[in-house]
Amino acid sequence: MATPDQKSPNVLLQNLCCRILGRSEAGVAQQFQFAVRVIGSNFAPTVERDEFLVAEKIKKELIRQRREADAALFSELHRKLHSQGVLKNKWSILYLLLNLSEDPRKQASKVSSYASLFAQALPRDAHSTPYYCARPQTLPLNYQDRSTQAVPSVGSLGSSGISSISACTLGGPGPGPQPLFPGQSHQGPGVGDCLRQPLGSRLAWTLTASPPSSQTPTSKGVPNAVSRSVARSRRDGDSSGTMEITEAALVRDILYVFQGIDGKNIKMNSTENCYKVEEKANLNKSLRDTAVRLAELGWLHNKIRKYTDQRSLDRSFGLVGQSFCAALHQELKEYYRLLSVLHSQLQLQDDQGVSLGLESSLTLRRLLVWTYDPKIRLKTLAALVDHCQGRKGGELASAVHAYTKTGDPYMRSLVQHILSLVSHPVLSFLYRWIYDGELEDTYHEFFVASDPTVKTDRLWHDKYTLRKSMIPSFMTMDQSRKVLLIGKSINFLHQVCHDQTPTTKMIAVTKSAESPQDAADLFTDLENAFQGKIDAAYFETSKYLLDVLNKKYSLLDHMQAMRRYLLLGQGDFIRHLMDLLKPELVRPATTLYQHNLTGILETAVRATNAQFDSPEILRRLDVRLLEVSPGDTGWDVFSLDYHVDGPIATVFTRECMSHYLRVFNFLWRAKRMEYILTDIRKGHMCNAKLLRSVPEFSGVLHQCHILASEMVHFIHQMQYYITFEVLECSWDELWNRVQQAQDLDHIIAAHEAFLDTITSRCLLDGDSRVLLNQLRAVFDQIIELQNTQDAIYRAALEELQRRLQFEEKKQQHEVEGQWGVTAADEEEENRRIQEFQESIPKMCSQLRILTHFYQGPQRSGQHDCQGVSSSLSRAAWYRAAVSGVIDDQP
Repeated sequence: MATPDQKSPNVLLQNLCCRILGRSEAGVAQQFQFAVRVIGSNFAPTVERDEFLVAEKIKKELIRQRREADAALFSELHRKLHSQGVLKNKWSILYLLLNLSEDPRKQASKVSSYASLFAQALPRDAHSTPYYCARPQTLPLNYQDRSTQAVPSVGSLGSSGISSISACTLGGPGPGPQPLFPGQSHQGPGVGDCLRQPLGSRLAWTLTASPPSSQTPTSKGVPNAVSRSVARSRRDGDSSGTMEITEAALVRDILYVFQGIDGKNIKMNSTENCYKVEEKANLNKSLRDTAVRLAELGWLHNKIRKYTDQRSLDRSFGLVGQSFCAALHQELKEYYRLLSVLHSQLQLQDDQGVSLGLESSLTLRRLLVWTYDPKIRLKTLAALVDHCQGRKGGELASAVHAYTKTGDPYMRSLVQHILSLVSHPVLSFLYRWIYDGELEDTYHEFFVASDPTVKTDRLWHDKYTLRKSMIPSFMTMDQSRKVLLIGKSINFLHQVCHDQTPTTKMIAVTKSAESPQDAADLFTDLENAFQGKIDAAYFETSKYLLDVLNKKYSLLDHMQAMRRYLLLGQGDFIRHLMDLLKPELVRPATTLYQHNLTGILETAVRATNAQFDSPEILRRLDVRLLEVSPGDTGWDVFSLDYHVDGPIATVFTRECMSHYLRVFNFLWRAKRMEYILTDIRKGHMCNAKLLRSVPEFSGVLHQCHILASEMVHFIHQMQYYITFEVLECSWDELWNRVQQAQDLDHIIAAHEAFLDTITSRCLLDGDSRVLLNQLRAVFDQIIELQNTQDAIYRAALEELQRRLQFEEKKQQHEVEGQWGVTAADEEEENRRIQEFQESIPKMCSQLRILTHFYQGPQRSGQHDCQGVSSSLSRAAWYRAAVSGVIDDQP
């Protein structure tokens, strides 16, 4: 049975050395002591225990070997492993797998035997004291006395075997042989891969892969870093009153400055806003300049950190701003990872009993090289911070996007990564808006704004608008307008049309667009993928809305009803309505009752083709009385009205109905002039034969006929212009645009353009006020002509009646055998005829005055006449209607 002494770890370790080397106990004493010291070491590894970094390195190595499928499979397996809690030390397992997968293509010098393995380390493990042979049980394997037994004093580091242990051995576990000297061919596993690691991890591989210089106890070569520090400290002590700073002290200060912390010799100068080396420090210009260049990283770090600290606490900064701060924090975290590696390396140098040599020690020059890429990143981030000051939401995304337009691929990649994070809230707002019609923008970051105070009837026009300042620069104005219309159409359908159809049935686009890769779609395929999603949602939603308006709410039918009734397109109805209304409208406006006029309207509808219109349309047709002014008749205050409500009121707004009312009043007045002149012509035809027996009256009748004919010609030309040149052409253009409209905004714009056109061409706009006044003066003269002619005809017919009565009385007297007329009767008749003949010049004067007022614009002001002429010429109005016939009159 074995004794406890034979089972002790020391005895087992010595037996293992004997078995490996095939020698006796005395022959393996040197190798046995080396093995004991290696096992008794307790140095912490410099490799960062970051599972994510190891996994990323494995994936990058697979991709470097063109094994993309394996990399994807590994990523999926790692995700599943991470979601399970079976394994405790996932990082250790991944790290082991990484080191076991050493690239066989590397020309690594393999050790042929375990004996040669020991032989490699022994020259660096020489003792300064004479060799002695001790029994295994006397050698310590614990760590209790390591500080006193295993680590010699600083003064003896040059001859200590521990001082020669390589950085890789001190740095932690690693498979295979330890790193050799710079001139040798062997290299630690994974060193070539470490350059592809980001920042901290990459530098960790760089630092731990650098072996110390080969030196023996009797070497007279370059001393190690600790020896240099000791020697330099002694020289500093010899200097009387001068403060000479070592490079190692500068390195330590620089590492603090990198974190925004003042060092002993490098501090922030608030006046110049930069880090400066103390003036009393005795440094040569090269070291001072290098330290200042390195300290710029601290200044950049402070600038970024100050921005993130201030904005992270500001809730009003919004989701986009918080995403920007998170992206900056992510970059700073990577920067801190680098600093942790540098601090670990510096701490490793400062540990007593450990020397890394010149090749692995931290120097200012090496810091310049290792911080070159981080400095570029921090400069880019600091520039972004400056450019994004005072911005939020889409404006902030635009500011970040502006920095992607650079020729530097490294900088562009960094900014695009930040932009992908910053744009996620904007994309979330966007997809929620175009697929659900919901706007959850608490901090007003989205380019679509909502006004909750707007009522439902103004939802389309006023509730949703574009914040132009918040439109991201990677989106065009056309895309922004379509995005606005998509969500607005969905809300209009739900709230105004009361159509609760799910958006999934309106839009054929799936909501898979909300996946995270959409940020990449936005930047890499902006013209196709992203644009296609917007266009598809826009066309489908707009088409569905127009179908609902046309089929369920008969939008086009109501538009045609406006043309027929308010724009006097239904000729038989308008004419019959005028005939029925004439007895009522000639009365004073104050004596009219709306219910009487409504009854007349219904009678006119039943008696004409208007009866075949839809009951929904006829129900909306009504009579409206305008505000009454003193002296107004029914003609002045009568108007037709068309009631609109619900969704169609979005197209036929109050402003539009006001335009319709103005145009109707103008057309109604012009139609009345035509109606009056028709009555005048009827009077001419009926009374022409009757008044032939009054020859002295023929001149008056001729003058009246000429003036009436001129007015009839004028009104006919004006009616032609209004009906064909204005209404029909404008209506045809409107109808074509409505048929081709892609969304409701197109219909509204076409309808408003139609109203603006007919308003201006009917001389109802502000620029045509003078012409409209002249036209109204002509209308007044037509009404005055009717009154004058009625008075003339009334006087002429009364005179004719008296003459006929006188002749009948004379014939009756002759039949009775009496004198036909007495002298007194004849004298009375002649006096009456003379009075009538004396009134004829007065009638002619009235007609001349009327003619003068009618021709007034032509004779009193050529400028006004030319204005009317040019206006009518542009509309193909016959010029002779105004000037040609009138100018020929004497």
